[in-house]
Amino acid sequence: MAIERFIGIDLAWAQGGPRSRPNETGVAVIDGLGQVIDCGWTRGLEETMSWLGEVVVDGASLCFVDAPLVVDNPTGQRPCEREVGRRYGRWKVSANSTNQGSPRLAGVLLREHLRTAGWVYDDGRAGPPTGGLTMSECYPYTTLVGAAELGYDQERPTYKRRPARVPAAQWRAVRAEECDKLIARVAGLADVDPPLLLSSHPVSRRLMEEPTPEASADYKHREDLIDALLCAWTAALWARHGYARCQVLGGDSQVALGTAATIIAPARPEQRRGRTAP
Repeated sequence: MAIERFIGIDLAWAQGGPRSRPNETGVAVIDGLGQVIDCGWTRGLEETMSWLGEVVVDGASLCFVDAPLVVDNPTGQRPCEREVGRRYGRWKVSANSTNQGSPRLAGVLLREHLRTAGWVYDDGRAGPPTGGLTMSECYPYTTLVGAAELGYDQERPTYKRRPARVPAAQWRAVRAEECDKLIARVAGLADVDPPLLLSSHPVSRRLMEEPTPEASADYKHREDLIDALLCAWTAALWARHGYARCQVLGGDSQVALGTAATIIAPARPEQRRGRTAP
């Protein structure tokens, strides 16, 4: 059975404490034609699992998560995170370090919840799945600079981290402007293979119709949704084109196939694993 649903989850890495409400998680699901079936926000793993249960197509769904799903290193940085910097550093993309001592490991908990619900984790080393309920890890920044359709040929967009060249007093305005430009580029994915049709759902359509707010909380709300949509599109790209358009970062050959800590990332030829870093 071919994959029918492509799901993106921009997971809030921390679950929150007993007295604090979990941060928002951006969620999105698209079909093979790029139609946005649903998108929005959840809070906490239970709410995220409930949403998944409503949008999944049994036996034919692929979920890409922006959060560490497999963390088997006691200390330091996961190999897939190091490889992000090696392959995409020229575009000013790197990854945070994650290990078993990290305080924010909601992705590992999500993987366990999904496994109990019948999902299978896949590290991507055997290529895209052809069916089933499959989850893998991705990283939206590598999508932004690795997918040539988005046009970030020189460096990542500055919609998250303030560059040193931007004064702190100007950052919110600059960030909002950059986010609007990013949304316009994501809207352009309507005409590529596979497509992403932001206009096909009222929530994602508002990204195109309303200017990006400057206030931090409102901005983060929007950013989480954008990243979830990028995760869903990356899942569709992987399923459609596999290794022709993507690469698998990390994956020790000594680890059983399908179980390694990896990041599946769109890649230009010059970003390919195995090439000498620029």
